[in-house]
Amino acid sequence: MSRIMSKRIIMAAFLIGTFCLLLTGVSGAKEITDMMGRKVTVPDSVKKIYVPSPYGSYLMYSIDPAMLIGLNLSHNEDRRYLPKEARNLPVIGGLSGQGQQSNLELVLKAKPDLAIMWSAKKSAVQGRADEALKQLNLPLVYAVAESLNDYPDVYLFLGRLLNREERTKKLSTYCQKTLSDAKGIVSRIPKEKRPTVYYAEGVDGLSTECNDSIHVELLTIAGDTDVHRCHTASHQGMEKISLEKVMLYNPDVIVAQEKVFFDKVYDDPAWRNVKAVKNKKVYLIPRTPFNWFDRPPSFMRFLGLKWLMNLLYPNEYRIDIVKEARDFYSRFLGVEVSDREMKQIIYR
Repeated sequence: MSRIMSKRIIMAAFLIGTFCLLLTGVSGAKEITDMMGRKVTVPDSVKKIYVPSPYGSYLMYSIDPAMLIGLNLSHNEDRRYLPKEARNLPVIGGLSGQGQQSNLELVLKAKPDLAIMWSAKKSAVQGRADEALKQLNLPLVYAVAESLNDYPDVYLFLGRLLNREERTKKLSTYCQKTLSDAKGIVSRIPKEKRPTVYYAEGVDGLSTECNDSIHVELLTIAGDTDVHRCHTASHQGMEKISLEKVMLYNPDVIVAQEKVFFDKVYDDPAWRNVKAVKNKKVYLIPRTPFNWFDRPPSFMRFLGLKWLMNLLYPNEYRIDIVKEARDFYSRFLGVEVSDREMKQIIYR
């Protein structure tokens, strides 16, 4: 074979190989419409993702944590209750919310296929985060949850995006049924017969939320009897309130965030005359591996809604919360928890 013929064969092979690569590149991508209504071209097969928001990362713990390149926040104390795939992931920070800021060089080294941004509003594009993510040259997809009612759709959207549809359909169905069951029971109970609730935040129990705050969405679903009726001044919440105001509200039930407050409230003479305290109806919100009620407002709130409904309407919403919680941890986090462990989480 002549040298010229050999060169032609090599050149033809190179061109064919290049053409095949181009075809592979075209067939390996698809255009999707994200939950913000944006058209985005993403890989057909997504293996690794960067989620710069804790809300989105938490949701991915329940879908497929092995796809995450890292965690936004450390969970050292509660790592036993995280999915095993998430326990040893590095903490890479985030671009919004709590925790350290992401090191974009570390993100690039992890080679994610796309980034998923979380938004609480369909019109609220995260400008600063978008600018930072442009440096990564990654497809950027928005998931949007304006309320807990949107979570079933978020699960379905992410299932289609990440090729995890079988998994996310099950989780979406569970969430939708939990919401429907709670709303159905509440609708049959006259408002005047629903227990009034004070949400106690802070170590003194004297921070709370207005009834229109995202931080008390579970109270809205469970009867809308939050005693603090006002307009939220900021997303941060934590409105200061006086004990005299709480006594005036005289709630039937108190749900508390801080164990310091919970541990002393029954022995504190200043709180003694509040109805919920007199009747021993102050409840500490479980928070393992993260909060069931709020801060952060995550998918754990579906379990928190069951916990709250059972506390407020024990005759109408009859469940074994320990059994329900064990099932939830198994279903959403892939973690098996004993009766003893779950009782410690709930009644700590």
